[in-house]
Amino acid sequence: MLKIIASLLLVILVVGGLYLAVVLNVSYSDGDRTGYLQKFSRKGWLCKTYEGELAMTTVPGVAPVLWTFSVWDEKVAQDVNARLGKRVVVHYKEHRGIPTNCFGETDYYVDHISDVPDQPE
Repeated sequence: MLKIIASLLLVILVVGGLYLAVVLNVSYSDGDRTGYLQKFSRKGWLCKTYEGELAMTTVPGVAPVLWTFSVWDEKVAQDVNARLGKRVVVHYKEHRGIPTNCFGETDYYVDHISDVPDQPE
């Protein structure tokens, strides 16, 4: 009986590990978003994660759409933090189905950020 329980526990751990490996390494979608970087912080009680907010505007005078994102990489987090308040382009990957928020509070993980050059009006 003990062997059956141990075998069942091992199967659950292996399947859980494979599932986690897939959802962390295979992205559902990826793309770019442009907007003003208005918030970025490191938060969490046990699992500290980097979380940010991008204000995307289409027409001046219209309320912006707020898009939240997470950052895994420390170097990218430093790049994001250095651009607070600026108009930026972020490249992200969407990872759905991550079972805990120890990897981030959103499904969107920014892996690159760049400045938007000033455009004449």
